[in-house]
Amino acid sequence: MNDKIRILVVDDEQKVLNVIKAYLIKEGFDVLTSSDGEEALNIFKNEQIHLIILDLMLPKISGEEVCNKIRATSSIPIIMLTAKTEEDNKIEGLAIGADDYITKPFSNRELVSRVKAIIRRTYRDNNPLAQLLVINDGDLEINIEKMIIKKQGNPVPLTSNEFKILIALLTNPGQIFSREQLVNKAFGIDYDGFDRTIDTHIKNIRQKIEENPKRPRYIISVYGMGYKFNG
Repeated sequence: MNDKIRILVVDDEQKVLNVIKAYLIKEGFDVLTSSDGEEALNIFKNEQIHLIILDLMLPKISGEEVCNKIRATSSIPIIMLTAKTEEDNKIEGLAIGADDYITKPFSNRELVSRVKAIIRRTYRDNNPLAQLLVINDGDLEINIEKMIIKKQGNPVPLTSNEFKILIALLTNPGQIFSREQLVNKAFGIDYDGFDRTIDTHIKNIRQKIEENPKRPRYIISVYGMGYKFNG
């Protein structure tokens, strides 16, 4: 992982872009901006991006569609930014793969704080890893830097949280993690979620990378103890 974290901010309001960019640059981040969904996708395809702040109400291609297209190939962290406040909209944003959701108007200090928390949880342990991990003669390919996973050459649409859990397991092959240990390893001790949600994430990961999720080859349950990676 490069020392400089690059963030893509996507919003159709130039004033919002300028303010967010100024705050993030002040915190030492490299920032790219875009005012429409089509341009945002082009930037994502051609630049090394580590996190995206994505407005939902965009011209040309909506924020939801941008998120869906990115999630089809990458687990990069995404923070949704929108004026929509209804709970259903928040749930929808998280369901399509967002890692966090902030409604306008918002505190720029809070946004920066959430960005830092996600960056810390996502990238803090990635420095020692090879950029590309190839498992079982290419059955799985994991690009750590770009957060892209392929199964037999086909992209696997893991969420950012699923990606972090998988990385925590596969970089410690054979080691058994309890749910609490896996939460701490994948997300850090400051994570505010519940350790039982690990079971749901594991189920989702198995559905995406295992030939037979009911008889997993990679993520193995150890009765009464937790999970380990076998590969």
